[in-house]
Amino acid sequence: MNVFVLLPSPTHGVWHIGPLPIRAYALTMIAAMAVACLIAARRLGEAGHKSDAMWDIALWAIPFGIVGARLYHVLSSPDAYFGPGGDPWRAFAIWEGGLGVWGAVALGAVGGVIGARRAGLPVGVVADAVAPALAVAQAVGRLGNWFNQELFGAPTTLPWGLQVSPAVAGAAGYPADTLFHPTFLYELLWDLGVAFVLVKACPRWRWGHGQVFFAYMTLYCLGRVWIEALRIDTVEHVLGLRLNVWTSILVGLAGVALFVFSRRKWGPAAPAPVAAGDGAEDDVPADAPVAAEDDVESAAEDGSAEAGAAGAAGAAEHEAPTDAAAAAGANESATSES
Repeated sequence: MNVFVLLPSPTHGVWHIGPLPIRAYALTMIAAMAVACLIAARRLGEAGHKSDAMWDIALWAIPFGIVGARLYHVLSSPDAYFGPGGDPWRAFAIWEGGLGVWGAVALGAVGGVIGARRAGLPVGVVADAVAPALAVAQAVGRLGNWFNQELFGAPTTLPWGLQVSPAVAGAAGYPADTLFHPTFLYELLWDLGVAFVLVKACPRWRWGHGQVFFAYMTLYCLGRVWIEALRIDTVEHVLGLRLNVWTSILVGLAGVALFVFSRRKWGPAAPAPVAAGDGAEDDVPADAPVAAEDDVESAAEDGSAEAGAAGAAGAAEHEAPTDAAAAAGANESATSES
């Protein structure tokens, strides 16, 4: 072997406590969902809403997302379940791996819309709070692919080639000492980069009204196209391209169109609420009425933190119609992907 192996695969992906199997894949999925909820809750609070509401929304979004993720995987890779020698019952074996991010985000968005409306929150505000959290969750979830020794790319001679077990390499049709592109690692790093850009760009350019979520759609798909092109796992092909490549292209273009539409229709979001103690004056009452964007800016100058928060929340509720934001949420597709 003439290449230094930087990234060996884990030797075990399952541990047993008595008869109970503890699967690394399942642990990474749980960690991904927990991280997503924590980040999204904090962002919702920073937007001037009750952060605890995100946990209620998650009770709807997570089950919908899991069902959607598995459905997309099974439908996009049907041979293992419905092809020659396939076992339809394995379609329910989530612990074996196989969760499609497109289905997770698409059906998860449906659950999120239901949860947001039940919580009385604007769907666009919730979507924008969730977007960076989704990117981080997807990064965490990709570690499950590493433990399962799956979803790697074509052979490579690069220093960071992935070493898999001889059995896995043989099943892919390659010699035991072959090194592969660690495409799960590429996507992990890309996802973290997407989250960083969204968090930094949102306050700088005042993205709101679903614009953070639409940017997430676009940026994630931009990376997914070239990462998907490196993978060699079995998947359906359409017109010579992997199905996931076509999905990335279509969802990415939809993200661009929706971002432009939202920006032209509603413009930038209201300024973020002012943190307490930033130049506050004692003679400014904390409950001063604020209902518009200009008033929020005045509150920021006078140091009235609570007034600014109230104004930002009011502006978000009045300027982001839930029907448009709901449409936004339904268009997007923490988990690991097939």
